[in-house]
Amino acid sequence: MKYHFRIHKEKKGYWAQCLELPGCSTQGDSMAELRTSMREALNLFLDEPPASNHFHPLPRARLKGRNIIAIPVSPAIAFSTYLRALRHMHSLSQKQAAALLGFKNLYSYQRLESSKSANPVLSTLARIKTIFPEFRLDELLAI
Repeated sequence: MKYHFRIHKEKKGYWAQCLELPGCSTQGDSMAELRTSMREALNLFLDEPPASNHFHPLPRARLKGRNIIAIPVSPAIAFSTYLRALRHMHSLSQKQAAALLGFKNLYSYQRLESSKSANPVLSTLARIKTIFPEFRLDELLAI
């Protein structure tokens, strides 16, 4: 999963803003520092949604233009962000998603939506694919 940033040059460095995530921006003295800052800012921005009913928009497949670069999201954060977005697209609560996946309690599902604890086994990924047919693992691992 990659989000797109537009880079702006200033007199004493650079700054960038994420085109798909309003409010996600960063800066750096050099391009190397800016790239590192963009990864950190993106992962921090996506990692902590304010509530279970909030989700961040998924990135567009490709954006072209001047000074636009794609920045990858860490796999754990990408998974939890993607799962949350799919659940919202299907208008499901966490409790409903947990029931559809066959989890005995809500907490087991909530762990999947947390980047700190999301580490699904293959059987869980297969069940996710059955309730969210558009789920694509390759989207998450586009590093």
